[in-house]
Amino acid sequence: MGAITGLRALELGVSSLELSTRFYVDVWGLNVVSEHDGLRYLRAAGPAHHALALREVATPRFIAAELAAADATAVERLHAKALTSGLKVLFPPRAIANDAGGGFGFALQSPDGLELKVTSGSREHGDVVNDRSRPMGITHYVVNSPNRDRESAFYQDLFGFRLSDATHPMHFLRCSAYHHTVAVASGRSLSLNHVAFEMQDFDGLMRGCGRVVDVTPIEWGVGRHGPGDNIFAYFLDPDGFAIEYTTGMQRIDESEHVPGTPQYWSEFPKRPCRWGLARKRSERLNRSMAGLPGGDAQDSRAPRA
Repeated sequence: MGAITGLRALELGVSSLELSTRFYVDVWGLNVVSEHDGLRYLRAAGPAHHALALREVATPRFIAAELAAADATAVERLHAKALTSGLKVLFPPRAIANDAGGGFGFALQSPDGLELKVTSGSREHGDVVNDRSRPMGITHYVVNSPNRDRESAFYQDLFGFRLSDATHPMHFLRCSAYHHTVAVASGRSLSLNHVAFEMQDFDGLMRGCGRVVDVTPIEWGVGRHGPGDNIFAYFLDPDGFAIEYTTGMQRIDESEHVPGTPQYWSEFPKRPCRWGLARKRSERLNRSMAGLPGGDAQDSRAPRA
């Protein structure tokens, strides 16, 4: 559809590399594949080299997102466009180390300061793990922004994302037929609202949840979203980052789709769960989604879809 074809991976700064690795491998269903320059790379069940990269830091934070470009020409073109737009480029197009996923790419900062890596030709595994209880990869992330409209326009103007739906706090943006790859939420500062891992199907999502709840409770769900129509279940990782198992994301027909407005979604029946099954989010999840995974419960006004 355009220069960007999807989301490849996310990088998180965690307080304990070993603790987070054990959680994401033993509980969440990923596997360690390599380490490079202080980052530990974990693959999902799909063919992509990795879905998640972890770095040990003093204060846990959302480090970067990696977007998949159609080819090397798209990488070069987006780099030139970023320079022309006056955006901060962190490194120019270059070969990426094999242990970091390989391929060719560059990195820049969004207007809010989020690091975004744009890569093409990344390595893939020759196998797909046949276990539906494990995630296939990362499908989308939601970022909190102190200037939602500017950050949303950045994804559309530079990368060619399109608006799928708008609610009062969020803009849902797509780069493919799937309803959204990125959503930008109104927030006090740049932070991760949540990251979603794609499951093969509903049965796989439930089997995955059955494994995770042996260790940590569901914070919200199981339910079905309004915007995107996807099934969801939310948990917290050891640093309090909000992580989602999801499946069944809506596919957009470009010839017919008209973005829903904030008024439309505020009046949508049963929202935020179409089934009326998922009730209130936990206060822990509210704090996490507001960018306060270890923060003060007094300020937990997390953006709601």
